[in-house]
Amino acid sequence: MMVEELICFRNLEDEELLFAMSDLMDKYTKGSFSNINSQDKALLYECMSELVEFAGRGGFYGNLWHDYLAYLLVNSENTYSLACEMKGQVEGTINDLVLHDMEVFRKFFDYDFTELFECFGAQNFEKLFDYKAGNSDSKIYNRRIRDRICRLACDLEKAADEKAMKDCLTLFYKEYGVGKFGLHKAFRVGHSSDSLNTEYSGVTIEPIKNIRHVKLDDLVGYEIAKKKLVDNTEAFLAGRPANNCLLYGDAGTGKSTCIKALANTYFDKGLRIIEVYKHQFKDLNDVIAQIKGRSYRFIIYMDDLSFEDFETEYKYLKAVIEGGLEKKPENVLIYATSNRRHLIKESFKDKKSLSDDGDIHASDTVQEKISLSDRFGVSIYFGKPDPKQFKEIVTTLALRNGIRMPEDELLAQASKWELHHGGLSGRCAQQFIDYLLGQEA
Repeated sequence: MMVEELICFRNLEDEELLFAMSDLMDKYTKGSFSNINSQDKALLYECMSELVEFAGRGGFYGNLWHDYLAYLLVNSENTYSLACEMKGQVEGTINDLVLHDMEVFRKFFDYDFTELFECFGAQNFEKLFDYKAGNSDSKIYNRRIRDRICRLACDLEKAADEKAMKDCLTLFYKEYGVGKFGLHKAFRVGHSSDSLNTEYSGVTIEPIKNIRHVKLDDLVGYEIAKKKLVDNTEAFLAGRPANNCLLYGDAGTGKSTCIKALANTYFDKGLRIIEVYKHQFKDLNDVIAQIKGRSYRFIIYMDDLSFEDFETEYKYLKAVIEGGLEKKPENVLIYATSNRRHLIKESFKDKKSLSDDGDIHASDTVQEKISLSDRFGVSIYFGKPDPKQFKEIVTTLALRNGIRMPEDELLAQASKWELHHGGLSGRCAQQFIDYLLGQEA
């Protein structure tokens, strides 16, 4: 049952609990229950505490020990799991090695804790094997993925042999993927502390574990803009030619909401969103290197993108989008939102003649500043609503949120609100509705 015997599933995420439990199982399965010491008892209680915390973070239920083992397996990115993610069942010697690992995990699944708990006087821990979650929400996964991991734990427990366990796991990898990219919708870019010993210069892609669950229908209006965005995204997911996309226009009109909605709507079809900030553009090549070989479709998302005259980070972005020697992978697109159509600040001096400013090639300066936005093949405009559209947004949001107020009074208050809170916009309307809900409470 030793963890050290694993081959393909050797480098596991959050494996400390497994190692600790393995040591206890090996030690007290060999007839040494008469030599119980306080340190081992403390270790057992610590392990059970970790299981409870694991359940709290992920919303897991049922047999928490089996849930934890399944969690380790679905997060293990190795030669076998990555191959199954791409094409399902694979052939070759790797299957024999995985069967060996499944034999090890089968011992963990089949272990009878009864005698161990009795000797430590910890019979209450049996309750962790039929755990009822008080709060079913997960801070790690969406509910569907969490439930699927719990079902996988049950399937692995009931599997007739090691081959049946391997088949269950292979099917999961094919349907849901493996590791962070398989089980999360959205990500951000970070840096590891030990950047000298990492393959990608310390650049890491970290899951965003709580993303607002919005849909495109939640954005009232903008039907033409939403259809243009959906058509481009669905072509991308289907493997057809698609363009990088720029969502530009007035503040508070729903540009960022649309991107979040894409992550929620198309997660099941393999779409993943990676948020990148302006100061991280130098890391783009490392980010792309980590995702180009995966079976998912990635949108690199840049929110509120714009540059002042003195900012030169956009040159990194230009090279990545189009212009560098290395071809951008087919499973990567770049979506950006901005209040500016041309992204880089322009001024009248850019149009001045030679005698005015001394720029011999003034037209080249202009072309340099608009060349970035030209690299986005699809540009979608989001403008402020007119008064009639604003009223429609307010009434629709009020109806969705169950606000019962005469329409005349509702619109009169909304008009007063927008005069003091940024003017006509979807964001202003939502803030007004939130205010009303707070007053009702």
